[in-house]
Amino acid sequence: MRIIGLTGGIGSGKTTVAERLRQKGAFVVDADKVAREIVEPGQPALAELADAFDGVITEDGGLDRAELARQAFATREATDKLNAITHPRIRARTTELFETAAAEGREVVVYDMPLLIENGETETVDTVLVVDAPDETRITRLVARGLDEDDARRRLAAQVDRDTRLAVADVVLDNGGDVESLIAQVDAFWEKV
Repeated sequence: MRIIGLTGGIGSGKTTVAERLRQKGAFVVDADKVAREIVEPGQPALAELADAFDGVITEDGGLDRAELARQAFATREATDKLNAITHPRIRARTTELFETAAAEGREVVVYDMPLLIENGETETVDTVLVVDAPDETRITRLVARGLDEDDARRRLAAQVDRDTRLAVADVVLDNGGDVESLIAQVDAFWEKV
């Protein structure tokens, strides 16, 4: 089983790449999806987040993701607090999903992990695939999705910088242009997998 670690900063286009690789036949383990699962009502991580951050639980008992993000990405200390609660649980669940892929005999697994580099997981994958776009392009995309510009900049600042990401890449997909160009690059990459 070959594991491709897919990463890139927020707003870089990882979701588009992951979906295209899924369409091509890869088994995709989406760390963001897992991160949402582990904070559903009744999950231990939700209670820990409620203790660690003020006002992040909605009236119906769910997680107010926008409020959590506002607080968690405000400082490095707050981001570290969030990560200490969620990352061990994300790791445990993704391990289960990798085991499922192996049991199914999947040849290619894509680990869609925004924090692959920050979490020191580049050595756990066979190929580091980075989706890259200029910071200002990413901010424009995030604002178009409804994020406040200051919040978008804070989120970018909370992640590893672009140069560090590019330095560990085995393959870089340039998403500074249009979606068609990105899809063509993904298809070319898949042909070599």
